[in-house]
Amino acid sequence: MEGSSGSKGYGDGHGEGGEGEEKARGRRGLIIVYTGNGKGKTTAALGMAVRAVGHGMRVLMVQFIKGSWHYGEMDGALRLRPEFELITAGRGFVGIIDDDLPREAHVKAAREALRVSRERMLSGMYDIVILDEVNYAVRLGLISIEDVLELIRVKPYSTTLVLTGNYADERLVDIADLVTEMREVKHPFKKGIRALKGIDF
Repeated sequence: MEGSSGSKGYGDGHGEGGEGEEKARGRRGLIIVYTGNGKGKTTAALGMAVRAVGHGMRVLMVQFIKGSWHYGEMDGALRLRPEFELITAGRGFVGIIDDDLPREAHVKAAREALRVSRERMLSGMYDIVILDEVNYAVRLGLISIEDVLELIRVKPYSTTLVLTGNYADERLVDIADLVTEMREVKHPFKKGIRALKGIDF
């Protein structure tokens, strides 16, 4: 589907090698957003990555917030090489109990994550690029929504770009081809059940 992104010049590869060249390569990549207060946003993106790898596609996931803790996807990604690559660019969740880093460190990490995402996306190496928790990075003011929209604007035509995290900006929702909102109905934490290995991390 063409969606509003095509009509507004987002994701057509303008200014980075030419729209015509990208369209000549065939299929159109999508702009996909997983947002909402329910669990499953990163999980959905990882599921898409596994599916794509099954088709021999190349996938990159850049994690904007995670990084200080060890998550199962770090080791799982090694088993999906070389088709799947994971970069943990964040310095951990901002402002929680064990966050003893200055805010500037988180800002620097998020900006570097954005730079790396753009560089890798424009390399032509990947069919799918996932910006994990990027919506949180915007919400926390670590990077601007304008920077994210600019990255989307230069997305190669055939690349699918996935953006996860709660509080997706309305401008992002407006230009996306697919938006799924995860809504929490029940959560085991409210029963005193702590995060489970393989389920939550």
